[in-house]
Amino acid sequence: MRLLLGLLPALLLAGCNSTERREPIQPPPPPSAVLPAAPAAPASALGPVLDGNGGCTGPVPGTATAIATGIGECDLVRLKGRPPTDVLVGEGRSGREVQVLYTEPGAKELYFFVNNRLDRIVR
Repeated sequence: MRLLLGLLPALLLAGCNSTERREPIQPPPPPSAVLPAAPAAPASALGPVLDGNGGCTGPVPGTATAIATGIGECDLVRLKGRPPTDVLVGEGRSGREVQVLYTEPGAKELYFFVNNRLDRIVR
């Protein structure tokens, strides 16, 4: 029994004396740097746009003839013939984002603009 107890530590340590070479543990790589979003074009580069009160910041070129995707914010107001009920102006991933609300008799229309171009309409 004594002989077994004397050999036990040697047997346990025998597994630790491996000739296999192991690579040292490497620390994890630093988190990749988050690249800042490309700066949005200033409102002046987008042409005349709406301010928070629904007014245009410059003269409207008046080239749009119908409300369709791609028209400018001020073109919408010109085509509607009256100021919007509400305007929300902000910055998003794509740059300038504007929501224009018109309350119509019996319905509401919400126009979404990205960088002064009509993106979609929700009625």
